[in-house]
Amino acid sequence: MELQSNRSLAFFSIVILVLAASCDAGGIAIYWGQNGGEGTLAETCATKNYDFVNIAFLPTFGNGQQPMIDLSGHCNPNVGECTKLSTDIKSCQEKGIKVILSIGGGAGSYYLASADDAREVATYLWNNFLGGQSTTRPLGDAVLDGIDFDIEGGTNMYWDVLAKSLSAYSSIGKKVYLTAAPQCPFPDAWIGNALKTGLFDYVWVQFYNNPPCQYSSSDINNLEAAWEQWTADIPAKKIFLGLPAAPAAAGSGFIPADDLTSQVLPSIKNSSKYGGVMLWSKYYDDQTNYSSSIKSDV
Repeated sequence: MELQSNRSLAFFSIVILVLAASCDAGGIAIYWGQNGGEGTLAETCATKNYDFVNIAFLPTFGNGQQPMIDLSGHCNPNVGECTKLSTDIKSCQEKGIKVILSIGGGAGSYYLASADDAREVATYLWNNFLGGQSTTRPLGDAVLDGIDFDIEGGTNMYWDVLAKSLSAYSSIGKKVYLTAAPQCPFPDAWIGNALKTGLFDYVWVQFYNNPPCQYSSSDINNLEAAWEQWTADIPAKKIFLGLPAAPAAAGSGFIPADDLTSQVLPSIKNSSKYGGVMLWSKYYDDQTNYSSSIKSDV
């Protein structure tokens, strides 16, 4: 009887350890779409390294402009060529990977001229990429999982209206996930107000190209301080550590994989809002195998 009790105790101890480990487990988000040499979307998802794929970018929208997607080197939307991605998107989703359209980017022609303009953009995104209907869906009939706000220019106005309008569509179809990629200086200059709405599910903060709040030569103090502020003040479900996947992927902020897994991740994973790591981008990850190097520690 005592032996049986000890076995039961050992079993429950293992269960508790497994559950504790799973609670700490994070995911990896990747940006795909800006380099024709990074493989297909289906190949990206087949690596099993990523939990989220952000299709980058829709860099032209707002202020009455005709929205235009730009998937450099992968397909030409002007001749309807990008509809071929629909099969790839569905393949990713069948693997449990969330596929999200990233709007904005570091270079583009976008801004919202008014609240009505924001609502019109939301309607366009719903009908052309999400659960709505349109005869001109750039990526075909696949229904994306959400919209990523990678806003790095234009103005800081009406992004909260866009978020609220997109979120409202969740009530008439499948959930519209909202994600964002703000810069690590707090608050973000462009979408700081939108992030306060509490509507964003995942926020992958760019801890690169921003020396005051990024890792530098084994010094994690600035990154830790910024991480604590983001996790304390932003009402998102999960916050991700956004990083370049290779030194060439950004001007600064690359963290060697060994440093990330031995120093940085242990210092931030104790947050209940820790969601994982975001990488820019699939092309650079192919060069370094960074995601493969860190996946078991994320």
